[in-house]
Amino acid sequence: MKLKRLYLRNFRSYKDWVSVDFENITTFIGKNDAGKSTILEALEIFFNNDIVKIDSSDANVFSDSKEVIIACDFTELPNELILDSGEKTSLKEEYLLIDNDTLRIKKTYDCSRSKPSEDICIVTNHPTAEGFDNLLSLKEKDLQKMVKDRQLDCPKKGNPLMRKALWKSADELNIAEVEISLSKSKEDIKDIWSKLESYLPTYALFQSDRSSSDSDGEVQNPMKVAIQEAISEVQQEIQEIQEKVREKATKIANQTHEALRSIDPSLANELTPTFAPPAISKWNNLFSIAMDTEAGISLNKRGSGVRRMILVGFFKAEAERKAKQSNKKDIIYAIEEPETAQHPNNQKILIKSFLELSETPHCQIFLTTHSPGLAQELPTNSIRFINKDEHNNTVVQEGTKSVISDVVKTLGILPNPEQNIKLVIYVEGPTDVIALQCFSRCLREKNLDVIDLASDKRILLIPSGGSILKYWVDAQYLENLHCPCIHIYDNDVATYQKSIDKVNARNDGSWGTLTKKYEIENYLHHDAIKAAYDVDVDTDEDKVPERFGEAYAIKKSLDAPMGANKSKLYLGQAFNKMSYQLLMERDTEGEIKNWFDKMKAIVERQ
Repeated sequence: MKLKRLYLRNFRSYKDWVSVDFENITTFIGKNDAGKSTILEALEIFFNNDIVKIDSSDANVFSDSKEVIIACDFTELPNELILDSGEKTSLKEEYLLIDNDTLRIKKTYDCSRSKPSEDICIVTNHPTAEGFDNLLSLKEKDLQKMVKDRQLDCPKKGNPLMRKALWKSADELNIAEVEISLSKSKEDIKDIWSKLESYLPTYALFQSDRSSSDSDGEVQNPMKVAIQEAISEVQQEIQEIQEKVREKATKIANQTHEALRSIDPSLANELTPTFAPPAISKWNNLFSIAMDTEAGISLNKRGSGVRRMILVGFFKAEAERKAKQSNKKDIIYAIEEPETAQHPNNQKILIKSFLELSETPHCQIFLTTHSPGLAQELPTNSIRFINKDEHNNTVVQEGTKSVISDVVKTLGILPNPEQNIKLVIYVEGPTDVIALQCFSRCLREKNLDVIDLASDKRILLIPSGGSILKYWVDAQYLENLHCPCIHIYDNDVATYQKSIDKVNARNDGSWGTLTKKYEIENYLHHDAIKAAYDVDVDTDEDKVPERFGEAYAIKKSLDAPMGANKSKLYLGQAFNKMSYQLLMERDTEGEIKNWFDKMKAIVERQ
């Protein structure tokens, strides 16, 4: 399951209803104490109630109510599952969805008590017709009686089959939005909840205000597991050691017994040597593992930034281990302020890793940040801005141009400082930037007059739409400079031609074109992909990223192919393997050379 949306009411600073939508990667930005961490901690309470526990003080202090609500919408639901009686069914067939593909689970906490109570329910569009509104809570014998009374021709075993038949037999179900309580007092419903809960994602929270030492749980827990696994594999050796200890100890005990007999025979008669070996579980506590880094330097003696980077790695490993133990496919990594104590270079390494991780199947990344450098590398659609409205209520905003402008102002992000921009080149995405820089390098192997896109400060490459925040900032800044531009888009979307026609209709020297091939990856030579990843992909065929993802998954024995976006990122490495000769074999008509001739002509006219 994938988390689609969170709802909060009366939780800390969120007094009124607020909803938050989530992407594969979602980043919360706002001033200190705006409510960023509150979002991640609300999810921790919803999924685990462990690292952060619901507390009586969590109810909003300005509210008359002590009832806190945390609810979540989930998509990418299992096609079938077993809820009860061992019979496969689906959430849709059981009327447990709020819409066609969304499961909504709502948890309500009574914070009027010193230890808040929890009530769980499913908010769903469910039958409300009398007699058909409570089938999920009925036991098998009750369903059998209803089936018999209505003389239905259906199996008398398997609760889902009988429920389906009963609902189908009704004259009118009166479907309406209701809340189905999953109260612990209703055993059958409780069983259904336990089954549903096993499909929820594993949620792992890495807090910003934590210590960074090798005694941290994320370090020690995996090491303890490693020790347990190692001990389980050497049971025979342990038994041999214990037998040797027993023999030696018994021998010494017998010698002591004989010595006591010579002193006082009556006392010695009451001594019987026995041996009680420690339980195997006790061996686990005999060992501990400290972490040394390069040159034997203890992790605890390294700089705080290095310690934190390493702990993020352990955090990820521990979360994956827990997910594997619980047999859950989906996992959410929530990390507060990953930039803490990090050099800007490390921040870029982290965000690149997070972006790649977010493209893997069954994975979501949630972040909070104050760092302009880290935020600039994020997709604009992933950003959530937390602020106060005119009534001083906490709100979460997303998506609009004005909201992104507020984010830029809050973080103090500045546009590209270069003032001598003479040409802006708009492409579709980050991979297209890599591709054009590669083509420039290849062409310059034979002709140094070709513009060097990797270093020429007169030219700015921007993925269209400002999908990355730093590109959005630069694009907004350049609107006022009235720079000529070139637009180069893939040929895989028919509507792009209208955009190109508009560019070519301008009278400012701008120019646009669609690629003759299906998409930019079709200009890759299959030998370049082979050199980078040792997989064979025919680049004459359409949808190269998708077919590369499938070939790579087979090569690496992955559970599933990479998504198209991640495949594009990986193919960026293949572009680095291109040469002038390989490019000429892929571009026999000189199309790409024409692009660079246009670039040079526009720049030299300015």
